[in-house]
Amino acid sequence: MSRGGGKGPSLKDKLDGNELDLSLCDLNEVPVRELAALPKATILDLSCNNLISLPSDFCSLLHLVKLDLSKNRLQQLPLDFGRLVNLQHLDLLNNRLVTLPVSFAQLKNLKWLDLKDNPLDPVLAKVAGDCLDEKQCKQAAVKVLQHMKAIQSEQDRQRQRKLQAEREMEKKREAEQRAKEAQEREVRKREKAEEKERRRREYDAQKAAKQEMEKKTKKETVQTRKPASGSRPPQLPRHKHSWSRSVLRVLLFVLLCILCTLAACKLTELQRQPLCVSVNTLYEDVLAALQNHKTLQNMLQQNSQQ
Repeated sequence: MSRGGGKGPSLKDKLDGNELDLSLCDLNEVPVRELAALPKATILDLSCNNLISLPSDFCSLLHLVKLDLSKNRLQQLPLDFGRLVNLQHLDLLNNRLVTLPVSFAQLKNLKWLDLKDNPLDPVLAKVAGDCLDEKQCKQAAVKVLQHMKAIQSEQDRQRQRKLQAEREMEKKREAEQRAKEAQEREVRKREKAEEKERRRREYDAQKAAKQEMEKKTKKETVQTRKPASGSRPPQLPRHKHSWSRSVLRVLLFVLLCILCTLAACKLTELQRQPLCVSVNTLYEDVLAALQNHKTLQNMLQQNSQQ
């Protein structure tokens, strides 16, 4: 076994029954791997060495029943030191321990404990008391375990309160988030309803304007077709009016020709011509026939006078 690490083939040679004595070996670290290979070594003496700390895998030595770490320079024990549940006897005399890990409360089989000559926390020092005889060391084990269990319970309660507070906070955040989402949904719903109502009003306004325009157009059409009172009677179509004028002109032209012919046959030397004789005869016959009607006779008299 080397001096600094406690390693070497001679480690098994130090085993005496179930007791392994590694005291006064000037150890700076614990040979955990070699110790784990010796499960029969339930009693381990590491006193009077230069140990400042124990490695975390030291707590895997579950076979330990009695452990002597006195007269080292240990400043703290591993946090999971409570895994050594089979430990019954623990000697931590003359180290530099101030507190013990909370897991210490799990050493339910611990029957003997010595914490003298450590700069312990005043509360812990008062609980541990003296370990001057077997009775006091046994009482120290019981009291320290109770104290550490109380600390563990208080820490558990604090953790529970913290977890409860975190759960309450989470519930509060979730409730606030739900309320916010519900409010946002309500706002979106209201905005959607307002938008729908706006579109409905625009549709109704456009429909009313369209109906008003159609009504106005229909009214204007009726007014255009219906003649206003006192207005002139509807004139004949333009093509009919032109035709009437043409006929009238033709008749006037024919009448003028007749009158000219008659005047020529009456007043000029042409009256002896056969054509004029026929015209004069026709004129006298027509005149004679017209004279038989009183109205026409009066008209002829007025014309004669004129």
